[in-house]
Amino acid sequence: MLKPIFSQQPPRPLRTLHRAFTLVELLVVIAIIGVMVGLLLPAVQAAREAARRMQCSNHLKQQILAMHNYHDSLGSLPPAYVSDSVHPNRDPETMDGPSGWGWSALLLPYIEGSTLQDNLNFDLPCWAPQNAGLVTTRLPFYLCPSASMSDSSVIVRDESGATLATFGRSTYVGNVGHEEPWGYPLTDWKQLTGVNGPMIRNGRVKFRDVIDGLSNTVFLGEHHPMLSDKTWVGIVPGAELCTNNPQRFPFTECEEAATYMLVHSGPAAEEGFVVHPPNAPESHVCQMYSNHPGGCNVAFGDGSVRFIGEFIRADIWAALSSMNGGEVIGEY
Repeated sequence: MLKPIFSQQPPRPLRTLHRAFTLVELLVVIAIIGVMVGLLLPAVQAAREAARRMQCSNHLKQQILAMHNYHDSLGSLPPAYVSDSVHPNRDPETMDGPSGWGWSALLLPYIEGSTLQDNLNFDLPCWAPQNAGLVTTRLPFYLCPSASMSDSSVIVRDESGATLATFGRSTYVGNVGHEEPWGYPLTDWKQLTGVNGPMIRNGRVKFRDVIDGLSNTVFLGEHHPMLSDKTWVGIVPGAELCTNNPQRFPFTECEEAATYMLVHSGPAAEEGFVVHPPNAPESHVCQMYSNHPGGCNVAFGDGSVRFIGEFIRADIWAALSSMNGGEVIGEY
């Protein structure tokens, strides 16, 4: 009997199937990635802004602590700026005169700026040609990282548009109180009722003069270049400051030289006794304004830095901006 003969051929290998994505599947994946990016991007931006705001707050902390060190060394706060109001070359309208050096320039030895301070000639006006190469220095501790235009210098101009000086930029300002004294031709701002903030032209304010309490008095705050330019250097007599964004801030007028470094809160007689909280929509070049959503960082006399919301009650903001009003301040 014959046996069947079986083939000795090796078995065929199994075929591997390669299945590609369809167009619909690719579109679905892309859509999912887009949704995830859309969800994550605001969170990332918010985290970055929180970090910038914290760094901005730290800069203000450095500045207010430098003021304490200045006070400990010299017995008073720095003047808002130095001005010889009887100098022959003074501005006849505002009584601003040489040397013009401002509070932030005077703080340099107390805020890691000793080398720059040693090279500046404070015996000359801040706009003198001998200081020109130094007063444009970019100082990171006077710049909020949330503020745009921080790498550019400030061109100081007069009413005709002529350039008077070029200074380094700052995004921080001093508080002069309720009134806007730069609009009054007084040799001493302390003669004007409402100049009740700690930063006064030629002032020598002592902590004991802040009878409302250091923890209840605003000393410094922010100001964003989108509204107007500010400088750490000082004041040039005859200068004029206008907004950088007239379409966004149509209610502000051009102001005098002091507003390159100072702001006020209101109520001011010249402005109809209106109070301007930080980031108020109708803010002027002489009010606090920041790029942080909802308000700005503010330094108080006790060395603390707090975030003040733009919807703070107007009367409370005015009370915080005066140093001797005797107001009772509640929650804010």
